[in-house]
Amino acid sequence: MYINEQKKIMINGVQQFVSIRAEVKDTPLLLYLHGGPGDAALPLVMKYNKELEKYFTVVIWEQRGAGKSYYKFDGEITINIFLQDLHTLIKYLLARFCQNALFLAGHSWGSVLGLSFIQSHPELVRTYIGCGQVVNMKKSSKTAYDYALMHADKKDLKRLEKIDFSYSSEKWLDDLLFVTRQVVKHKGSLYGRTNYNNLVKPFLLSKYYTIPDLLRRQKGSLQAIQYLWQELMEINFESQTKYEVPIIFVEGRYDSHVSSALVKSYFDQLETEKKFFWFEKSCHFPQWSESERFNKLMAELLL
Repeated sequence: MYINEQKKIMINGVQQFVSIRAEVKDTPLLLYLHGGPGDAALPLVMKYNKELEKYFTVVIWEQRGAGKSYYKFDGEITINIFLQDLHTLIKYLLARFCQNALFLAGHSWGSVLGLSFIQSHPELVRTYIGCGQVVNMKKSSKTAYDYALMHADKKDLKRLEKIDFSYSSEKWLDDLLFVTRQVVKHKGSLYGRTNYNNLVKPFLLSKYYTIPDLLRRQKGSLQAIQYLWQELMEINFESQTKYEVPIIFVEGRYDSHVSSALVKSYFDQLETEKKFFWFEKSCHFPQWSESERFNKLMAELLL
């Protein structure tokens, strides 16, 4: 192993955990942006995407307040703060590894950061890869709600019919968590699964993640949703059709968690260098449900 660093670094006044791993010296940087908000993913990327360490210097960032970067939020927390953190981290990585630009992969909430970032700083990114890409949160929320409605039993249907899927009512958090549980339960989030147990196991088995880290991850995830969801609901990239960075979308054919059909419609409107890949045995997590294919696709970016 050429490099295996697991440490906190100071990013805009907050200690944040960063993992840097590579098997070979001087490989291109690849920065992974986890979902959520607050849904840290270090052991999952290490397990399912370890192959990428042969081709890239893989950087996994546990964003402020998430997982091993958990702390109790105080004051205003906005999407822009995360974008500033991302900018600072990228500048640090590029300077340290003497590179001009890096590959940026964003999943779900991380795809909001990724697509926003390449609008402001295209010169720092070689290619952007979006998985479970967010395009229009209001439309995606409606799709997820409709999926839950379609699959619900009588008892759950009663509850769902009272839910405001714009998540602007007083009990929006309970409503959001309920709808999400329904989508997961009916196999619309993790392909072929009715729960996330398979995504929890790597955390329990990872030598880099302790039980307290796992508890911090749960707290961090809930906290981030509480602070950021209302702003996240306003996210809509549909009017932005030109980017100065090549874009690749990797989408699970059956993603009802964040609608992949919406991503394909958006992709078709893009006037930029672009590629789209359907993963036929995936929902919201193609990078892990079909990890071998995902890793191969990423390695081919360097050919």
